[in-house]
Amino acid sequence: MKIEKVEFARGIRGTDPILNDTKKHFVFAGRSNVGKSSVINALLSRKDMARSSATPGKTLEINLFLVNDKFYFSDLPGYGFAKVSNKDKEQLVKMILWYLLESGAPIELVFVIVDASVGPTERDMEMIRALIDSNTPYVVIGNKIDKVNKSGRAHYEKELAKKFAPAVFIPFSAEKKIGIPDVLRVLEEKL
Repeated sequence: MKIEKVEFARGIRGTDPILNDTKKHFVFAGRSNVGKSSVINALLSRKDMARSSATPGKTLEINLFLVNDKFYFSDLPGYGFAKVSNKDKEQLVKMILWYLLESGAPIELVFVIVDASVGPTERDMEMIRALIDSNTPYVVIGNKIDKVNKSGRAHYEKELAKKFAPAVFIPFSAEKKIGIPDVLRVLEEKL
């Protein structure tokens, strides 16, 4: 798959007419500071399409990007240690779950991004359980795989793949451009 065109479509926090568009949504979910924006930018071959920040939890809305005029990339707010009040954290979780489970958006697939260098957190596993419980298809992207010692990386990747089975696990590095063709192949199969 070749990504030729991408444009920021809209940021939403609730019901919006864009959700009635029948174009498929490919969703990117992950904890704060896992590199969601970097993964999206690497896949789009753009530097700053999805905004990344040194401050975790900066994304407070669902950002939709129209890709090739055919489908959307959906960048969810990070879950975890967002630097917002507990009330706002609760609102973010509600918004994420509403979008994934109740909004009616034509969600084709969720990419759950985990930090491969530290493994899945309890928040990551909660997200995966919610997707399993709702029969929402997902793939796990292990970002920052380049931070894992090269000599033990193959064994570690197998262990992570087992942990997430039967879901597909894709080792990835936005920085080193590892795994991009694998994710694009999954996207192409779903279109």
